Amino acid sequence: MPIDSGQPEACGLCQRTGLQLTRHHLIPRKRHRRRSALVRFDREEMHTRIAMLCRPCHSTVHATLSEQELEQSYNTLEALAEHPDIARFVGWVRNQPVDRRVAVKRPKA
Repeated sequence: MPIDSGQPEACGLCQRTGLQLTRHHLIPRKRHRRRSALVRFDREEMHTRIAMLCRPCHSTVHATLSEQELEQSYNTLEALAEHPDIARFVGWVRNQPVDRRVAVKRPKA
């Protein structure tokens, strides 16, 4: 029986497996000392609310949303997945081979 390392095997957004995953702080670290974050979240939650994302999904999240938007409106995996630009990207990348190099561009305003 394999030992559970506690690390997810699939990206939290696209659900692809076999990729190196990166830690995405759902409440951006740059916002932890802001009053708006301190009022809404406790310190423990700010440090532990993390999603494991593949690099293409992680890059798309940061290319699409500002730190303030991430803190205020997109601080859960479900909220990220519902953002129209991110959902469109995830729908596309989900069908790409894991060894395909994916270039991430900022969505048009």
